[in-house]
Amino acid sequence: MKRGLIFGPAVLLTLAAAQPLPRYDILRASSSVVIDGKLNERAWRITPPAGTFHVTWWKPGPVEQTEVRMLWDDANLYVGYFCHDRHISAYVTERHGPVSQDDCVEIFLSPNPAKVSNYYTFEINAIGTMLNRCRTDWWMGPPTWEPEGVRYRTTFHGLLRKDESPGDDHWVVELAIPFRNFSRDAAHTPPRAGDQWRLNLNRTGGITGRQGSTWSPIAPPERSFHSPEWFGWVRFVGRRPGR
Repeated sequence: MKRGLIFGPAVLLTLAAAQPLPRYDILRASSSVVIDGKLNERAWRITPPAGTFHVTWWKPGPVEQTEVRMLWDDANLYVGYFCHDRHISAYVTERHGPVSQDDCVEIFLSPNPAKVSNYYTFEINAIGTMLNRCRTDWWMGPPTWEPEGVRYRTTFHGLLRKDESPGDDHWVVELAIPFRNFSRDAAHTPPRAGDQWRLNLNRTGGITGRQGSTWSPIAPPERSFHSPEWFGWVRFVGRRPGR
């Protein structure tokens, strides 16, 4: 995959305030997806990326782009993140720990567009520690949540720490999220072709480059990824990549 473009902060913040909510068609997987943190299957290679990430809150340092692709089948939503990054660091190893302090990616999913404030979070740092929350009007459990059957891998999966290194170039997160986790909110599980959900794709930087960036722009003065009103739109389609 090619290195992403570098954008200035003023340009990205202006775009965030001016653009409509983005849309993305999630295609059906054309072949099996192996969750190994590599994104090297043909299904990923021929799937178009979701589009440019926008800097949400600017801090000094280079802005490096994130490429995300999504696929689906009758069991899972598949998400692949390719993060361009010259300075990769991650130290949180505790389940449900504060992974956003590290180099981290997140997907916030709202399966019912009519009730976008019901959403689920999957937040994973570069060494494979995950934090989950279920922010819905029916969840009466603790602040964190245990989804069923999620499979995921990162480039540095299982390390106790990842320090910045001169060889840093990029890192990957690949995950499969079973649709059964969303049966309380989604119209259909699995989705039917044509179903629409709302979601946002997020990323935070580690020690160097603490910028927060999102696929769907979050306009000022809002300062939180937990802003479902700014989630973009996705549509599940029956077409396979390359067709």
